[in-house]
Amino acid sequence: MTCAARHLSSRLLVQGSCLLLLVAAPACTRGSENNEPPKQTPPSAATSPPTPAATPAPPPPNPDDIPPPPDVKAPPPDAEKTASGLATKVLQPGSGKEKPTRADTVQVHYTGWTTDGRMFDSSVKRGSPATFPVGGVIRGWTEALQLMVVGEKRRLWIPANLAYGETPGNGRPGGMLVFDVELLGVQAAPKPPEPPTVPADVAAAPKNAKKTKSGIAYRVLKKGTGKDHPKETSVVEVNYSGWTTDGKMFDSSVMRGRPATFPLNEVIKGWTEGVQLMTVGEKTRFWIPGNLAYDNSPNPGAPKGTLVFDIELLSIK
Repeated sequence: MTCAARHLSSRLLVQGSCLLLLVAAPACTRGSENNEPPKQTPPSAATSPPTPAATPAPPPPNPDDIPPPPDVKAPPPDAEKTASGLATKVLQPGSGKEKPTRADTVQVHYTGWTTDGRMFDSSVKRGSPATFPVGGVIRGWTEALQLMVVGEKRRLWIPANLAYGETPGNGRPGGMLVFDVELLGVQAAPKPPEPPTVPADVAAAPKNAKKTKSGIAYRVLKKGTGKDHPKETSVVEVNYSGWTTDGKMFDSSVMRGRPATFPLNEVIKGWTEGVQLMTVGEKTRFWIPGNLAYDNSPNPGAPKGTLVFDIELLSIK
């Protein structure tokens, strides 16, 4: 089995041939008999390893390789150039309208050559398109893909500083690289959640809020479906957002897109006391005075004074 076949799924993560294996093992080749460079998915953006002391002579061309374009040596006069030095030329207009962003994932077919006409990689030859994040490949690819629309085919002349460098070694091509890239599809990155609305009563607890002896004020926003209350030693799962009384949000599990799980006796005193008042499914707003929050915290970045939290108790472990 070839190096490309063994490690195709991991190739997008680290720049270079055999990618992740470069840290732990010597670069493997597509065929040990002829020392051909490994096949790989589009090059990734990690730092190149040190240049070897001697660079072996390039292998002879494979008769099954895709022939290089006639302008492989240098971009033609009608190629478009960007400020970074990337040159591109549209070979086939696209049918789409939206261009991918750095956070999107794309599916492409591509073939790459060195400027002497040697093909070093091709998803077309493998018969399998490549899928990867736009921001997870070499800089020249990241920039070029954001110029394209679905259905479009472009030729890219990527200078060495936007690819692998002049003499990267370990089987990777150096110098300017030429790619024909066809953008087959775009999967948009998930949109971040909308920030929770600042509570209208964030400045102070309303008159209908209940109060505890310690000074915590609270108001139930949604009744719970459970009957049991957590204990001080319970581990709970919650979603929450927190604001200072001037309406500045300083923390939110909702914005991170994942609930928080923790022992109740390992959080601020206001949480330890307040969450024990809740049942599973309940959502409550708390006004926690500074002495039960972070006023005595040694962390200089911790918010001070009364803090307002919307907490939803998802489960008691």
